[in-house]
Amino acid sequence: MERERTKELHKAVQPFAKSDRTKSIFQLMNTIIPLVAMWVIAYMIIDQTIVGAIALSIGAAFFAIRTFIIFHDCTHGSFFKNKKANAVWGTITGILTMFGYSQWRHEHLLHHASSSNLDARGVGDIWMMTVEEYQQASKMKKIGYRLYRNPLVMFGLGPLFLLLVVNRKNRRGARMPERMNTYFTNIVLVVLYGAVIYFLGLVPFLLVTGLSMYIAAMLGVWLFYIQHTFEDSYFEEKSEWSYVKAAVEGSSYYKLPAVLQWLTGNIGFHHVHHLAPRIPNYALEEAHEKTPPLQHATMITLKLSLASLKFKLYDPETYQFITFKQLPQHIRKTSVKPILPIKKIV
Repeated sequence: MERERTKELHKAVQPFAKSDRTKSIFQLMNTIIPLVAMWVIAYMIIDQTIVGAIALSIGAAFFAIRTFIIFHDCTHGSFFKNKKANAVWGTITGILTMFGYSQWRHEHLLHHASSSNLDARGVGDIWMMTVEEYQQASKMKKIGYRLYRNPLVMFGLGPLFLLLVVNRKNRRGARMPERMNTYFTNIVLVVLYGAVIYFLGLVPFLLVTGLSMYIAAMLGVWLFYIQHTFEDSYFEEKSEWSYVKAAVEGSSYYKLPAVLQWLTGNIGFHHVHHLAPRIPNYALEEAHEKTPPLQHATMITLKLSLASLKFKLYDPETYQFITFKQLPQHIRKTSVKPILPIKKIV
């Protein structure tokens, strides 16, 4: 039955898993041109109005997110039909967003292959511990985990660490083409940013490009977090893990206002993306609307998404996230009368 459902659902979304060259080129134009223009204008007016320059920098941050979504599609081979075109534009948009195309592509594809699999965590994921793992962890590991899950660290320091450290180095065992792509990206960034700092100054650089990239990275971490961290998110051991359930029940539908949905490249339809990564971002909404089973995914609004900040530990027995404050009560409840897991059905 599960195989049949999987087969039918994949078949239903296949018509949308096709890139449209005209739409892709148009998206490049309405994303990258405004991004670069905002940066240029901000640098031009910063001597007259710092406030105006900062305002443009904040606006550019949202177009940087949209640029990242194009980069993201390129890593999945869904933005263009041609593999080389995806690699070229993936590298360009990667430079604009400070991500290495080949490095991140490898890591992100592993994330898709293991999303919601409790036995295959660790690559491309946000660190998440189960209740049992936390109970058995050392004191130092518990402290480290609590710091990691603190919003000030995750969304404040995390983006800086991602941009300046994680994205700047190759993974262990990376092949030469992947290493060379990372080196190339880093060299181009040093030359471009170095030139801006040399000719325009360090402070203008930090207030314009630096600020917009930091805000974009911060919002990007938030989007990734909320798309996999909600109260009844699906996680399962490898023996029981289901790709379809991981997509539809382990990824949220983040319903955003129209403007934010456009600026974030429809990534709120994350359940659709995880089910069929070859669907380009501009076709995700249509796939969601025309595929009834996908409409049963957990929908999260802006208001509800803020509540997800409190979720820290996952309990595989109850299929729910809990807070640190709930842990003592949760342990007493489950130790006295274990809650039998109820399998959800797609």
